[in-house]
Amino acid sequence: MTALVFVTVAAGAAAGCLGVMLGVGGGIFLVPFLNLVVGLDYQSAAAVSLVTIIATSSITAASPQQRRLANLKLGMLMEAFSAPAALMAAYWAQSISEPTLRKVFAFSAIGIAIIMLFRINKRNIVIDPLFNPGLLGGHFYEKESDAVVSYRVRRVPLACGASALAGLLSGLIGIGGGIVKVPVLNAWCGVPMRAAAATSAFMLGVTVVASAIPYYLRGYLIPHFAAATVLGVLAGGQLGIWLSARVHVKGLKLLMIAMLLVVAIVMLVKGARG
Repeated sequence: MTALVFVTVAAGAAAGCLGVMLGVGGGIFLVPFLNLVVGLDYQSAAAVSLVTIIATSSITAASPQQRRLANLKLGMLMEAFSAPAALMAAYWAQSISEPTLRKVFAFSAIGIAIIMLFRINKRNIVIDPLFNPGLLGGHFYEKESDAVVSYRVRRVPLACGASALAGLLSGLIGIGGGIVKVPVLNAWCGVPMRAAAATSAFMLGVTVVASAIPYYLRGYLIPHFAAATVLGVLAGGQLGIWLSARVHVKGLKLLMIAMLLVVAIVMLVKGARG
């Protein structure tokens, strides 16, 4: 048991690092690990994942570097759609079988990976001090461009709809919903990858609190696994903050695509076996 807890801490560190870098919370990695490697049932794996995502979001909120990237106005608008959907879906998830949940997880990941692959060279930045970002747009210093870059948010209704879908996935399969928010914001709403990831990570805490309540009330949360993963996330999240400012934007996108596809394949195989 002790060895398993240490392995869980390491998995939490990996999830925290990826979660902060990509704005996905780490649940896309933690849920399969806890379910397939540790052996927790899917609902318990989802419950532990949701608690650790709160820690990931807290790291982002506490980091000055990530706060400069996060678009708080856009994030709060999207959260109004995400949190209610997450709460509703978390109650609904209790009546769905594990193989079905795994397949939902896998196909969601594949769809998002395909979207990102076709939009991998899209940057969404303007280097012009006179550019007007609009009501929901923003600007930040980008080391890669060695300049202050600006962007304007487009297709706001699509962003809000994606946020509601992210909330549904959060409640159903125990992830933060960043695998939907980040690609949609980057591919169709004009938000640069770094800003989309930081905004998503900032939002995750509110979304998953709504998702986690039904899991906790039904007794699915296992405290010692939750504590172990949170310890790992706290360490890995700091590494993720450091790496996110140094990895090329295209590299971040490729990392996210690879992670989504690998996890989707594993979950599809396990789902097919029941």
